[in-house]
Amino acid sequence: MKNEILTLKLDEYMEMERLLADPKTANDTKKYKEISKKYSDMTPLIEKIRSVFTVRKNIEENSDMMKTEKDAEMKNLFFEENKQLKLLEDTLVSEINVLLIPKDPNDDKNVIFEIRAGTGGEEAALFAAVLFRMYKKYAETKGYAVESIDFHPTELGGFKEMIFGIKGKNSYGLFKFESGVHRVQRVPSTENSGRIHTSAVTVAVLPEVEDVELDIIEKDFKIDIFHASGAGGQNVNKVATAVRITHLPTNTVVVCQDERSQHKNREKAMRIMKARLYEQKVKEQQAEISKSRKDLVGTGDRSERIRTYNYPERRVTDHRINLTLYKLEAIVDGELDDIIIPLRDEDNKRKLLEMS
Repeated sequence: MKNEILTLKLDEYMEMERLLADPKTANDTKKYKEISKKYSDMTPLIEKIRSVFTVRKNIEENSDMMKTEKDAEMKNLFFEENKQLKLLEDTLVSEINVLLIPKDPNDDKNVIFEIRAGTGGEEAALFAAVLFRMYKKYAETKGYAVESIDFHPTELGGFKEMIFGIKGKNSYGLFKFESGVHRVQRVPSTENSGRIHTSAVTVAVLPEVEDVELDIIEKDFKIDIFHASGAGGQNVNKVATAVRITHLPTNTVVVCQDERSQHKNREKAMRIMKARLYEQKVKEQQAEISKSRKDLVGTGDRSERIRTYNYPERRVTDHRINLTLYKLEAIVDGELDDIIIPLRDEDNKRKLLEMS
């Protein structure tokens, strides 16, 4: 990588430092916040760039010393040191290439997960519960908070639908490749003949967005209040707490009845609504940019089959990158790094190819 490219990034960083020190910028709260975030995001890249410059300077100095040094042993020392420095330079340049990949603006956002039982009836509902537990345990190992939003249980302990939030730094960046159809092959607990069934569960991972990112117009929403249909004690019969929000222009409907408070249900339903509307907006923008291109790790479409969990073979296969692991128990127990990291790396490779 040429010094000129790295110098341009350094100049850009120093310009941000100048702006942040300018009282005019400090008086503009929105601008100051935007520059501060960009400055913070860029700091790891700049540290690597400065390290590369230091390494290249040391290589150049050693090369100059080798030209004038007459002692063979000293020359060899400079030569060996340069070999190690060049390896370090290659590593730093590779890391810089990754950091130069344009960042998904949604990566830092919290996420809303929507898991729904699909083909397979009760068995699909039971596997939906398995996926929820898998994501919950994985999120907790990363130090993220998991928030229940809306759950619809079945009689046998499964879930027709579950909506929950995950809060933490880079939540969406970590989970965004999980959207799609998850297929399970196993003998259901309700099966007496031992026959393997194939069922499916759909997963949608939505970035949670702020109002400023959407054109929210109050008259576009119809809000209905009604009695919750699930268990809830006497409160269900006396007070209407469930909330249904309909976005009239798109006919998008969200129902939330998990809380005993109408206010809390309304707040949660609106958060889900905003996430769904934002997802639609992003998909429309992506379609305009390219109607033919398809990412290596998938489109993120919840109708796309992305993964198979085969219990008899203890196998998990991610179809997007042809990754097969024979450690199903560990994966459904929340050890997802062996899948999520390769997916992220494959996405980075694709982006680097596009940049080059």
